[in-house]
Amino acid sequence: MTNKAFSVPGCASGRCRLCPRMCAADRGSRSGFCGAGEEIEVSKIMLHHWEEPPVSGPDPTDEGHGSGAVFFAHCSLGCVYCQNGKISRPASLGIPYSPDALADEFLALQSRGAYNVNLVSPTHYADRLAEAVDLARERGLTVPVVWNTGGYERPETIDALAERGTADVWLTDFKYASPESAERWSRARDYPETAAASLVRMIRAAGPCVFSPDGMMKRGVIVRHLVLPGRREESIAVLRTVASLADVKSIRLSLMAQYTPDFLPAPPDPGNGQPDPYKSIRRKVTTYEYEKVVEEAARLGFEGWTQERSSATKRFTPDF
Repeated sequence: MTNKAFSVPGCASGRCRLCPRMCAADRGSRSGFCGAGEEIEVSKIMLHHWEEPPVSGPDPTDEGHGSGAVFFAHCSLGCVYCQNGKISRPASLGIPYSPDALADEFLALQSRGAYNVNLVSPTHYADRLAEAVDLARERGLTVPVVWNTGGYERPETIDALAERGTADVWLTDFKYASPESAERWSRARDYPETAAASLVRMIRAAGPCVFSPDGMMKRGVIVRHLVLPGRREESIAVLRTVASLADVKSIRLSLMAQYTPDFLPAPPDPGNGQPDPYKSIRRKVTTYEYEKVVEEAARLGFEGWTQERSSATKRFTPDF
C-alpha cells in the first residue's frame, strides 16, 4: 500500500472535518450534517451509461461497458431538488463496506468492462476511499478513478487526495455563484468560495485533459453545471467564475439541461395559507434559458457537452 498518509487538518482527533461544514462529528458515536457513520455505506454499484461520453462511453446501449459507478449513501450538501434524494438524505441507508471489500468491488467492475471506477458523492468517506483505491490498485486495478462530486469540497481534502494520488479524473459540479442561492437551494452558503478553491486544487492535481485513442478520459477535470429555471444569469456568472480560475481549454464543461421539479418536496396545501418556498423552481428550464447559457459558454471558449431538452426526466435517474 502507498506510504503516503491521508492527512486533513483537524481530522486527526477522530472528529470529522472532511467537508466544508467542519461539523467535527465523532462518527463512531454520532453523525454530522450528512448523516454518515463510521462505515462506508454504498447504495448501488452498476455499469452506468448516462455520464458524459468520455466517462461512460459513446454508446449507452453497450451493456458490456460503461462507467463503474459506486453510489454512496448520504451527502454533505442538502439540495432541495436532488435527483438522488432517496440515497443522499441523512436518514438514507446503504450497505456497509470495509475498504478491503470495496476494493474487490472496484476490481469486479473492471472485470465487467467498466471504463473507470466512478465514486459518486464520495466526499464524506474520502479517507476510507483513499484506502480502498490503494488496495484495489495493489490487486490489479488499472482503469482510472473518477471523483464525482457535488463540488462542496474542503480544499484541504482535495489536497490530501491529490497527494495520495486517489483520483485520476475530477468530475465536479459548480452549482452556484451567489451565497444566497447556495443557502436557499443547498443549505451551503459558503459553496461558491469552497467550490472555487477546490476546483483550483483539482486542476492543479490533474493537469490538462488526457484521453485514450477511443476518446475515454484518462486524466483531467470536467466541470458540470446544472441550469436552474429562472437562474440563467447566475449560470452565466458561474461560467465566468470558472473561466477566471482555469485555462478553459485545459478542462471540459458539461452544461446540463436535465433539471426537473419532480424531486422537490410536495407544495404546501393551498388551504393552509403557507407560501410555496420552491415555487420559482417548480418548472423545467426553458429552451431560451438554456440556450442563453450555452451561448455564453461558447463565447468564453469552453469545450465539452450540452444536453438535449429531453433529458429533463426521471428516466435517466438510477433506480435506487
